[in-house]
Amino acid sequence: MNTGYVALPSFLAASLIAIIFVPGAVAFESTELEAHWQSPPEELLDVLYAPRLPWVWTAPTGEYLLLADPVVYPSLVELAAPMYELAGIRVNPALNCVHGRRGGTSPRLVQVEGGAVTPLDLPEDLEVYGVVFTSDGEHFALTVAHPDHLGLWVGSVAGDLIEIEEVALNPLIGTAVQWLPDQEHLLVLRVPDRGDEPLPPAIPVGPMIAEGTGASARSTYEARNLLQTAHDDALFDYYCRSEPVIVDPISGSISVIGDKAHYCSTIFSPDGEYILVERLIGPWSHEVAWWRFATEIEVWNSQGEPVASVASLPLADQVPIHGVSLGPRSVFWRATSPHELYWVEALDGGDPVAEVPYRDRLMRLKAPFTDEPEEVFLAEHRLLPRQMMWGEESGTLMLGQYERMNRWFYVWLLDVDEGTARLWHHRDVGDRYGDPGSPVLRQLANGQWVMHQTGDAVYFMGTGATEQGDRPFLDLRDLNTGETRRLFRCPPDRYEFFMAFAGTSDRFVLRSESSVDVPNYYLASLGEDIEASEGEAARALTRVPITLFEDPTPLLREIEKRIVHFQREDGVPLSFHLYLPPGYEEGTPLPTVVDAYPLEYSGAATAGQVRGSAQRFMRIYGASHLYFLLQGYAVLNHTAMPMLGDPETTYDTFVPQLIADAEAAVAKAVDMGVADPERIGVIGHSHGALMVANLLAHTDLFQAGIARSGSYNKTNQPFGFQAERRTLFEAEAAYIQLSPVFFADQVNEPILIIHGNDDSNPGTLTFQSEIFFEAVRGSGGTARLVLLPFEDHGYQARESLEHVLWEQLRWFDEYVKGAGAATP
Repeated sequence: MNTGYVALPSFLAASLIAIIFVPGAVAFESTELEAHWQSPPEELLDVLYAPRLPWVWTAPTGEYLLLADPVVYPSLVELAAPMYELAGIRVNPALNCVHGRRGGTSPRLVQVEGGAVTPLDLPEDLEVYGVVFTSDGEHFALTVAHPDHLGLWVGSVAGDLIEIEEVALNPLIGTAVQWLPDQEHLLVLRVPDRGDEPLPPAIPVGPMIAEGTGASARSTYEARNLLQTAHDDALFDYYCRSEPVIVDPISGSISVIGDKAHYCSTIFSPDGEYILVERLIGPWSHEVAWWRFATEIEVWNSQGEPVASVASLPLADQVPIHGVSLGPRSVFWRATSPHELYWVEALDGGDPVAEVPYRDRLMRLKAPFTDEPEEVFLAEHRLLPRQMMWGEESGTLMLGQYERMNRWFYVWLLDVDEGTARLWHHRDVGDRYGDPGSPVLRQLANGQWVMHQTGDAVYFMGTGATEQGDRPFLDLRDLNTGETRRLFRCPPDRYEFFMAFAGTSDRFVLRSESSVDVPNYYLASLGEDIEASEGEAARALTRVPITLFEDPTPLLREIEKRIVHFQREDGVPLSFHLYLPPGYEEGTPLPTVVDAYPLEYSGAATAGQVRGSAQRFMRIYGASHLYFLLQGYAVLNHTAMPMLGDPETTYDTFVPQLIADAEAAVAKAVDMGVADPERIGVIGHSHGALMVANLLAHTDLFQAGIARSGSYNKTNQPFGFQAERRTLFEAEAAYIQLSPVFFADQVNEPILIIHGNDDSNPGTLTFQSEIFFEAVRGSGGTARLVLLPFEDHGYQARESLEHVLWEQLRWFDEYVKGAGAATP
């Protein structure tokens, strides 16, 4: 099959590293790349390279869809292109954007009423990265990848499309394209005139030095792609500096409204009179990422002249683990006021374990922004800025709080004008069955987003989790009385969900699919009231097709899916999604692959709740474990591996809980007659790889394992991981007990270890796999280490994906489906 490969340059010719050790054999390292890049069977390649369904952007009015065909799987040559690691970002210097990003081609508009398709005249070699509609849905701005920059194109639903010249967008640390409140002009962050890229010194100007005196610990996950040298500092200054301009798409005129600086936020007030500006201030730190750098928060007038300073925030390099920075954070405009600012401040020093009566407070500052800010609300728990939504009228503000120790979520309703507040909803964050959903938002004429209301009632959409799987819904919920009317609920034999209202609140865009029907979009119309049982829809619904996408992989429709319930030995309810291969005969034990990812929960009631739906249209992408289905394996997908306990002690019992979870899953699959107990393998990625290594070290449930991009020695992350806040020095026993590198001599089943050779995730740096492989190998175990050149935490390149699929299939064919020792 022609996959469109290009010839690899010589510098890539010895990049793939594959090391295998079998007791009695000699370890080796490959030196010829072309001899070792491998491909899986043709039927897997057919699925891997099957056409993707298009990306879909919905206009705010729901009357148009904008579609583009995604570009996926770059070549290794593309992945190997120059890239800089700058203060938490991997930068593509050619486009001045994030490295590794891809877009969509062949953009076209689809009219919801009637389904008429209007192609947009964008050159074939250009990719759409983003779409921003005006509030009336009539015009849109496209972020478009050109060979040497990100360009700005503007069009209308009539089908016209023009390029705005002299604009190269800079989206690295700020939003590059926004419509002004008048919905006629654009606020753009563009690449300024800046000369040539700073050159590195011929030799280092000195040694790399780090020094600490009395510093507090920072989370492991803060240390990603940090600046290291003075040259890095110069590159960050060069690539992240932008210039704010106002663009008139009709005349093409461009007006500069601010100096060149490092803008991370530039947002017009709802009335268009002011601009809220956040910009970074040097010098640049080598200890934290850019979002912890010193920041100036200011208010400008609409011409770009400073009006007031909101805050001058210092470098936040002493933030407690799982904590927040001090001073104003998440500053935002009130959507229903001309120009009124709000923000959140910590009252606990940013420390999540500090014992205080109130953890956060909500603050307000009105124009002309020169008075002292006023306190609006005191929060007992941590406020969640992303869970703040304004009502359409009055001063209604819905905001969320998170209580860490109980993993509890609270929703409060405030009237910021009247000064009232009341608790509206609360639940365990893991309680999917009790989730009322999220408010549907609508865009006001000035572009501000508010909750979509009818009087005091707000429309809510949610996943609708049940024991039988997800059944998404659309509700109309009265915020005062709590009375709820269910307008739509996904039928049990399909997977459908609300996308956006289409013109009126009686019509909406619906995405619909089933296990055998490809996802398509429909114009749904709510009809008369009907009798309905509790939880079901109380309105009739008719559907008219908008799109007619076809199934790109018919073979996958022969795969059977079921949700299976069972219990752990201690009574904790669990589940997995059972996938059976094409042509499966009931009662036939099969070689089986177990895939899972451990998650933390507060109690058994939420740990066993079902995630996902068996009615989803199955598609397989990338290096997925689901490809085993095409080779005669059964797969236990989404296998529940819950870790129960409070956040301070959950990981004290990680290994015994993991064993109990795995024993229960394997026993259930064997008892069903699906899994052959002598032919079961386990696979996991990232935290799931830690799971794999621990299960092979502490159980004999599996014949082999595949661990990808994992972390195997938590003492290398001394300041926390996942939801673990405690440091190594506070919980040494827990760190060691769940680190399989300390138990590598007990790994007596073959393990395939795969890792991207350029993993930027601080918790799973590549050396973790190298050391774990050496520990298993040196203890006499059977292991194979595969390092993928230029790959990050996940794998992207065509060559890498094909090779990983080949490695995985070969490993389990040898050690799970069959028997014998692997050969190079």
